[in-house]
Formats: sequence, structure tokens, C-alpha cells
Amino acid sequence: MVAHVQLAAPIVPVWDNLNVHHDKRLQAFIDTCDRLTVFYLPTYAPDLNPIETIWSLLRRSSQANRHFTDPDQLLSVLRRGLRKIQYRSDRINGCLTATGPILRTSRPKPR
Repeated sequence: MVAHVQLAAPIVPVWDNLNVHHDKRLQAFIDTCDRLTVFYLPTYAPDLNPIETIWSLLRRSSQANRHFTDPDQLLSVLRRGLRKIQYRSDRINGCLTATGPILRTSRPKPR
């Protein structure tokens, strides 16, 4: 893993309980990386995981009352919905604020 060298620090992913995050092959890889520590969030924790709130916004807007005829149509609608959210910093900040992280306007300076 090159990321820990570039960051000059251990890597600590915080994942939800999506089934692929518990795949045996991924777990075996994690076990071989001494600089990698994984923390798992509860199955559904919008108060801890801002992406849950983003998905909620999508379900209430671009996906609401829709019937998708194929995966490509679903993907197209998701991309369009995410683009709309992307340019609404107030909505993104709202999703982050609900989880309690400190919002920074600039990158922290290296020590």
C-alpha cells in the first residue's frame, strides 16, 4: 500500500456494514496490513455516516416514485441526482453537520 507512505501515517477506514466490506478475501488482505485498522459502523447509522443522509436525499428527490426499466436507467438517474447535490454545498454541509465532524474550509497544515 502506497497510501500510508504518502500520508506518513496509518490508514483507518471507517466502513458501514455493506456485505462486501466483510468479504473473506478483503478480511484476509486487512489482516496482512499492519498499518491498516478498520472500524465498522452499525448497519444503518445516519448519525455517524453522512452517506446515509446523501442516499436519503436521493431517495426523496431523483428516485422518488420512479420505476426503472434497467440498471443503466437507474445509474443515469443516480448520477444526475448526485450532480444536483454536488453543487448544493448547503445540503452537503447539512449531511456532514448531522454527523458532528468539524468542517474545515482549508486543508490542515502538516505538522
